[in-house]
Amino acid sequence: MRIGPAEFRWGERTYVMGVINTSPDSFSGDGLADVDAALAQAHRMFEEGADLLDIGGQSTRPGANKTEAGFDEIGPDEEIARVVPVIERVRRELPDTPMSIDTYKPPVARAALDAGAHMLNDIWGFRRDPEIARIAAERGVPAAAMHNQRGRKADDVIQAILEGLRDSMRIADDAGLPRERLIVDPGFGFGWSPEHNIEMLRRLRELDTLGLPVLIGTSRKSTLGAVLGGAPVERRAFGTAASVALSIANGADIVRVHDVHEMKHVALVADAIVRGWHGGDA
Repeated sequence: MRIGPAEFRWGERTYVMGVINTSPDSFSGDGLADVDAALAQAHRMFEEGADLLDIGGQSTRPGANKTEAGFDEIGPDEEIARVVPVIERVRRELPDTPMSIDTYKPPVARAALDAGAHMLNDIWGFRRDPEIARIAAERGVPAAAMHNQRGRKADDVIQAILEGLRDSMRIADDAGLPRERLIVDPGFGFGWSPEHNIEMLRRLRELDTLGLPVLIGTSRKSTLGAVLGGAPVERRAFGTAASVALSIANGADIVRVHDVHEMKHVALVADAIVRGWHGGDA
C-alpha cells in the first residue's frame, strides 16, 4: 500500500504511527495548541523513527458535556483551524513523511487532504458518516476504519469487532474504496471495559480472517492504568511497551503511539522475535 510518499509492505515489519494531538484536552496529556510545538514534535518523531504521523484535533476524552459520541465534540471549523496549519507545515518541512488525519467529519477530511494529508483515519469506521469512505475513494487515498463499540452491546469481543469491521468494509465497497486501500482497527479503549480490551489484545490474531492490515492504538490508555493499579498517564510507558510487543506478536501491522523513540525499539525487538532477524535491521 502506498501512503503518500512511502510504500508499506505488510508482513515484512511493524510500522510505527506517531500521534500528534492539536487538542488541548487530549487524554494523554500531550495536547498541543501551538503550530510550532506540533511541528517540533513532528520533527522529533520523524527523527526517532516514526513511519507515519497521525494528526488530530478532536479529543475523544470523556467530557462534561457528552454528546451521543461519548465526548465533547467540537465543530468542523474549529477542528480545521487546529489541524490544517500543522499539516501544511509538516508537508512543507517533512515532505517524505506520510500523514493521516484523525477525523470522522467530512469537511475536516477534505480540508486536511487539501492541506497535504495522505490518509484518513476514522474512529467510527464510516458507520457514523459513510461520506468519509466516499472522500477516500474520490481522492484515491487509503483509509483506516476503526470499530467503535460505544453505545453497542456485545456477547463476544472479537465477534462484535469482526461484525463492525465487516460493516465498515461493506460501506467502503459501496463507496468504491478498494480493499487494497483499507486498514482496520479493533478500537482498543472505545466502548470496552478493561477486561474486554485485554481480551481483544489476547485474541487479536483472529482479525486475520479479514485479510487486511491491522492498526492498533493502546498507547497510554486507561486500561493500562487499571492493570497497573491506577497508574497515571505519565507512568504508563512500560505498560504501553508490553501491549505494543504483544500486539505485534498477535499480528498488528501498525502501532499508534505517543512515545515513538521507546516504542520504535519495542517494535524492532518484537519484529526480530516474531518475523525473524538477520542482523543489521536497526
